Amino acid sequence: MKVETDQKLQQKNIKPTAMRQLVYEVLDHQKKALSLYEIEQQFDDVDRSTIFRTLKTFQDNHLIHSIDDGTGAVKYALCDDDCTCEPEDLHIHFLCTKCGQTHCMKDMPVPQTDLPEGFSFESANFVLKGTCPNCR
Repeated sequence: MKVETDQKLQQKNIKPTAMRQLVYEVLDHQKKALSLYEIEQQFDDVDRSTIFRTLKTFQDNHLIHSIDDGTGAVKYALCDDDCTCEPEDLHIHFLCTKCGQTHCMKDMPVPQTDLPEGFSFESANFVLKGTCPNCR
């Protein structure tokens, strides 16, 4: 797995350090978005700021995207390989109100909106809330 991880990081121009490899693998093994706290819980005795800097590097290089799902904690999930985090790459997220997990709905793009003249689009946050299949 380490070789695959190194390749994924290098494809996004990220130097593969031990912490970056570990954080990537935590995100890669999850099928949901994770908060900084949830990622931090995967490690023994790792400084929170180190994990945060790693996530920032990943986000700056379009390896992950962040989600504000309304829970008060920003969550992070891996981008698709061809993602550039441009508006056309944005997708809907689903927050389960029972278990609190946030899932990427990568096959459901954020609806395009025609803004009035003079407005310019920068980002969108589209979160649906309900019950996931595991909690139904």
